Amino acid sequence: MSFTAPPRRPSGPPRARKRRGALAPTLVVLGAIVVLVLVLAQVWTEVLWFSQTGFFTVLRTEWLTRGLLFVAGFVLMAGAVAASLNIAYRARPVYAPSTPEQANLDQYREAVEPLRKLVMIAGPALLGLFAGAAASQQWTTIQLWMNGVSFGTKDPQFGIDLSFYIFTLPGLRFVVSFLMAVVFLSAIATLATHYLYGGIRIGGDGPKTTTAARVQLSIVSAVFLLLIAANYWLDRYSMLTKAGEKFEGASYADVNAVIPSKGILAVVAVVVAVLFLVTARRGNWRIPAIGVGLMVVSAIAIGGIYPAVVQRFQVVPNAQELEAEFIQRNIDATKTAFDLDDIEVTPYSATTDAAEGALRKDAETAASIRLLDPAIVSPSFRQLQQNKQYYNFADTLSVDRYTINGEKRDTVIAVRELNLGGLATSARTWVNDHTVYTHGFGVVAAFGNTTSVDGQPAYFEGGIPSTGELGEYQERIYFGQNSPGYSIVGAPEDTTPWELDYPDDESGGQKNTTFPTADIDAGPSVGNAFNKLLYALKFGDEELLFSDRVTSESQILYDRDPRDRVQKVAPYLTIDGRVYPAVVEGKVVWMVDGYTTSDGYPYSASAQLDDATVDSLTQRSSTVAELAPQTANYIRNSVKATVDAYTGEVTLYAWDAEDPVLQAWQKVFPGTMKPISDISGDLMSHIRYPEDLFKVQRTLLSNYHVDDAGDFYTSQDFWSTPNDPTQAAAVAQPPYYLTLQMPGQDTPAFSLTSTYIPQGGTREVLTGFLAADAEAGDVAGKPAEGYGKLRLLELPRNSTVPGPGQVQNNFDANPDVSTTLNLLAQGNSTVIHGNLLTLPVGGGLLYVQPVYVQSSSGTQIPLMQKVLVAFGDSIGFADTLGEALDQVFGGDSGADVNDTTPDTGPVAPPTDTPDATETPAPTAEPTTPAPDAPAGTDAGTARERLDAALAEANAAIQEGQAALAANDFAAYGESQAKLQAALEAAIAAEAELG
Repeated sequence: MSFTAPPRRPSGPPRARKRRGALAPTLVVLGAIVVLVLVLAQVWTEVLWFSQTGFFTVLRTEWLTRGLLFVAGFVLMAGAVAASLNIAYRARPVYAPSTPEQANLDQYREAVEPLRKLVMIAGPALLGLFAGAAASQQWTTIQLWMNGVSFGTKDPQFGIDLSFYIFTLPGLRFVVSFLMAVVFLSAIATLATHYLYGGIRIGGDGPKTTTAARVQLSIVSAVFLLLIAANYWLDRYSMLTKAGEKFEGASYADVNAVIPSKGILAVVAVVVAVLFLVTARRGNWRIPAIGVGLMVVSAIAIGGIYPAVVQRFQVVPNAQELEAEFIQRNIDATKTAFDLDDIEVTPYSATTDAAEGALRKDAETAASIRLLDPAIVSPSFRQLQQNKQYYNFADTLSVDRYTINGEKRDTVIAVRELNLGGLATSARTWVNDHTVYTHGFGVVAAFGNTTSVDGQPAYFEGGIPSTGELGEYQERIYFGQNSPGYSIVGAPEDTTPWELDYPDDESGGQKNTTFPTADIDAGPSVGNAFNKLLYALKFGDEELLFSDRVTSESQILYDRDPRDRVQKVAPYLTIDGRVYPAVVEGKVVWMVDGYTTSDGYPYSASAQLDDATVDSLTQRSSTVAELAPQTANYIRNSVKATVDAYTGEVTLYAWDAEDPVLQAWQKVFPGTMKPISDISGDLMSHIRYPEDLFKVQRTLLSNYHVDDAGDFYTSQDFWSTPNDPTQAAAVAQPPYYLTLQMPGQDTPAFSLTSTYIPQGGTREVLTGFLAADAEAGDVAGKPAEGYGKLRLLELPRNSTVPGPGQVQNNFDANPDVSTTLNLLAQGNSTVIHGNLLTLPVGGGLLYVQPVYVQSSSGTQIPLMQKVLVAFGDSIGFADTLGEALDQVFGGDSGADVNDTTPDTGPVAPPTDTPDATETPAPTAEPTTPAPDAPAGTDAGTARERLDAALAEANAAIQEGQAALAANDFAAYGESQAKLQAALEAAIAAEAELG
């Protein structure tokens, strides 16, 4: 009989079950919520911004494309590597061979085994993340591939439509390259796993691989070789965009040696891939090894040595003849790709003899010469029209055209923008920065070809509120180049307005306003708690959460720079570095030019866009920039855009509807652009030819004005853009907007101009003059017939017309000029040379340069005091353009130039400036004493008269500086009259001394 002992009862009190604390899960949940909110602060706010601007489809398409590519890249990479690891692990031998090699590997296997599952999951996932991120960056490539349209033109080598190179080839190359990376990393994973677990042996006798390892490695190798073959095959087409020493595109050696060799190597790679598949079945590694060796030898012999032999022994001795056909392809393609194939080239035998009355036929052009330099006169606008310290103007102003009293006039125009940096430190509170000072006010405009008698700009629009010739328009500037990072606008109707509208000079106070958010969507709503939280996190300002000024009616304005707004809603465009304001149909809009570009145009020359568009203006201006770094061999100004300065509304117009690249993007983002027919006549009149496109074209044209392949090969007639002679740094002279009549034109036209000098060497004579018809006309929906027409004047190869550098040197070396300018620069004054303009008039080339005088400290107002003129070697130097022209052209140029106005025009300077409480308008023109009658010069020797005149000049300069410091322009005008008389007396006395 057996007995079973009863179970023992545990001694002591019962043990309580261990309960998991709630702290850790709570922290995890809170952490996840914080991360989610932080992500939403960046993601959801973008959704709100794009939804408000009406371009949500752009964001949705971009994010969806990026997301799908990320997922596809992640799945392909992670899946392939994970599958390779798992297949190799499962196929490992049960018993690894007992060899010293395997004994050494045992310790590694033991170390890896506890982490094997983690490694086989985390490793592929990490690689997948990198691959997905890389794939998502190619969203534009994939979208263009999917939505490409025909160019209607075939390449000269393979006879394939150019759309293949622009849209399809980049997509194919990306896919092949990505798959090669996937297969390569999978092969490494396969090889490492099989080696670690004994599927592959290096030493010992017998088979080096198991059957499973042999099959897996053979298949992976075969796939990799097929991808190499595809890559070789695509290389054949990529040769058409290859950069060579002399030109871009496939050369003689490329066409006759490299392209055939790429095809042969592709076939060899396919054959070797088949050999690997045979090995997977039969188990003999010798055959594929021989194939790989043959492939390497073929790559060296066929892909390297043979083309080098053809180049060295066939091409080099006969390069000019053999390369002619391919150079011609390059010339033709480049001209088409950069829209240079319809240039009107005119031989121009420019004279250097300044004959009397030579400008009579060009009188209208001479009368329109712009004397106001928009890169210099910003301080004048600032001091005379800024009104309050919290306003400012761009450091470089804009040139445009306006119809004043029935006549189209070149104008210099600027927007009075908000400048928070001008506020006192004590005023820089969150409330002021973001709810009170929210917008600028009005525009200021001056005639381009006239100044007041004391050298000030002749304003025809200005003041606060604005008065002048532009009529009524919405003056509030909420969106501009210098707007605050963000502003909160809008309030309930029964709330007292708190946004500063403009200073009220009559009452000595200010006018306040409230942005009408009930009627206008200028920014996303920030009226609910959730949006407040997101934007508080986005901008790092908790005041957004707690301020009573953030109400249910509030909107938040940000991303306010016109270039940034257009770039966000059209991420496929390259945006011009210059935006400019225009008063159109009762509102101020910012005009923005957008470019479609490509680097896949066969045989076209490549341009580094940032290098091509840098010049002295972009170097010294904070508001004008060169294009973003990018290499392109095709460019079109396909989009004209406007940004409403009041509402921020962005409007895109399909300007070049024939551009295939733009057509492809319109398929990607349907409905985001308006047709050109929607452009009103008023808006059309302010559309102009863009500077950056012109700069890129002039860079290409410096070589590609040469049409003959043989001459192109010798490079002896290549040109370059001259450096800006007014700047110390060696940087290109910017193009200038001018109204002029080119040879062959019936009437003067608003144009964008530049010059050429020989490339290399030190002989800086003029070789060419380029102008683009820059005005689009004023007909609704239809640009002027000549708009964008490029006209090139080619000077004789033995030209002696001085270039800009020589002309500036002649100015500086002239005794009368240097003496006068040195006197003007005495004391606390600085002499500033304005832009050196070039005009093809009088049968030659006329140079005009305004000269400004500005105080070196205190109130700095550059005032135009002199005008320099050159024609050939003749120089004119006078107070006015008309006088300087007459000096050059025998006492009578034939042009009636009215380059001064008796006062500041219809717009008087405001009565309140940052530096003084009152800025009176200049009085009537002061009377100028006779040149030979300054005090103290009526007796004595020539030396005594010279000394006395210099003393008088110095005294007049000091008086002028004192008048400027006091903002007394009437006194300043009188001092300038005294200075002029003294200078003329000094020059006369110096001439007597010899």
